[in-house]
Amino acid sequence: MRPNTETGAAVARTREPTNEFNTWAALQKATDKKRADIIADIVGHPHSSPSVEELDYMNPQLSDDAIRRHLKTLQSVGVVQVLEFEPGARTGGFPYQFFGLTDDARSLFDDNGLFPPEAWTRQYDSVEKTPRIRDIEQMPRPIRD
Repeated sequence: MRPNTETGAAVARTREPTNEFNTWAALQKATDKKRADIIADIVGHPHSSPSVEELDYMNPQLSDDAIRRHLKTLQSVGVVQVLEFEPGARTGGFPYQFFGLTDDARSLFDDNGLFPPEAWTRQYDSVEKTPRIRDIEQMPRPIRD
């Protein structure tokens, strides 16, 4: 973790795609039904950055490997970024990687009326969660750079 010089809080590494944001490619990948469901869960999540475990719970029809593949696809077109705690800042038994939308993707979706946060937050909140999932939801997330 790197210290945030303004707040003194620890800042996590974020891994961004290396290519420039291509709105056409982003929309093509984001509108696949399964990936759209994952994006909706990211948008609706209380921190807008769920772990694979939380996404797996919300998408029982998908395996965690399938979710990881979809996240990798979304990351490759600049829709999703990985937020990760450094090894020294991780909590044992809990996830250390989380997935959030990039600023480019959020702007693209807002400009086109896609994935409105209010609607997906209501949807996400309406799902009954296990104690484990509620614990993960409440844990802190890495601070975005």
